[in-house]
Amino acid sequence: MLKGRFISILLSSLILCLVLSGMFCLNAEATGQKEYLDSLSAGIAKIIDPTTGSADEEAIEELTRMSESNALQAEEESDLVMVNVQQALNVRVEASEESDKVGLLYKDCGGRILERKDGWTRLKSGDLIGWASDEYLLFGEEAEAMADDVGNMIVTIETDILRVRSEPNTDAEVIGLLTVDDELEIIDFVDNDWISVDYQDETGYVSTEFVAVDFHIDEGETLAAIKKREEEERRAKLTANQGAVVVGGDDLRLLAALIHCEAGGETYNGKLAVGAVVMNRVRSGAYPNTISGVIFASGQFTPAMSGKVARVYTSGNIASGCYEAAQAAINGETNVGAATHFRRAGNHDGILIDNQVFW
Repeated sequence: MLKGRFISILLSSLILCLVLSGMFCLNAEATGQKEYLDSLSAGIAKIIDPTTGSADEEAIEELTRMSESNALQAEEESDLVMVNVQQALNVRVEASEESDKVGLLYKDCGGRILERKDGWTRLKSGDLIGWASDEYLLFGEEAEAMADDVGNMIVTIETDILRVRSEPNTDAEVIGLLTVDDELEIIDFVDNDWISVDYQDETGYVSTEFVAVDFHIDEGETLAAIKKREEEERRAKLTANQGAVVVGGDDLRLLAALIHCEAGGETYNGKLAVGAVVMNRVRSGAYPNTISGVIFASGQFTPAMSGKVARVYTSGNIASGCYEAAQAAINGETNVGAATHFRRAGNHDGILIDNQVFW
């Protein structure tokens, strides 16, 4: 009975549609009118014809699936999450302020969303996994915009020796050699075969065949990692250890080593600016409060991630200008205000000094 009424209603609707369509198409070409009416009739007939019941069910199921898929796509959001704080953010075991801490997220750190509920987000940032309050996080387009602002593309060398060339071709002059696991900041993708990189304050070119490309964002630290780092700092200061990897110890020498790696070819002003960025982070509550903590925590500086800073520190081959700039920065001098970031000039607004921009 209900099916008969439904078909009757649809037939009435069809007749009304045909009448209205005929009135609408009075001035249309005869062929166009016929094609329109035929297609409209065929479409409705597929629904109301009782002999096509199975096809109707399949069509309805398909429409339902498409509708659900479209709804999911509309709701889909990037799993990127970024920290938006002026102080370091506690990450906890559970989604509660009373829950135990498992680590810290520093200013501008990022990660991936694992779960969200009740105003909290469970995330992964490096080795750190836990819950953080949504009040201090950015999602979606806001997170992507911040990541683009503070993150950088790096290449990791995946061969024993890689030549850095002056131009993007195999006949160009070799200006340097890189070893496996070395990391450099990317300037641009030249084509499918070559990437330009920041090599000792010059633009160099490496083959894409022998490198891995990754987008780097600062990561959080677990309480265990923080405890380990602080203990290494304490031991280094007590023993003045000159081993292969020194964390802590002589802060002046360590800062000079970083300046040597990041701005060795820059003017004194460029060197001082890098040192000032480190000291601005040390003084901020949003980062670790020691020079070694800032340099080594969560891979915040590419040369520290690759081990280059530790190698330069150990070798002692540091230019005197880097020591001078490090001492001035430790004494409180700055030529970049309260800037806490820098990168190669060209893709960010800020204070331009030599070949780098600071903000």
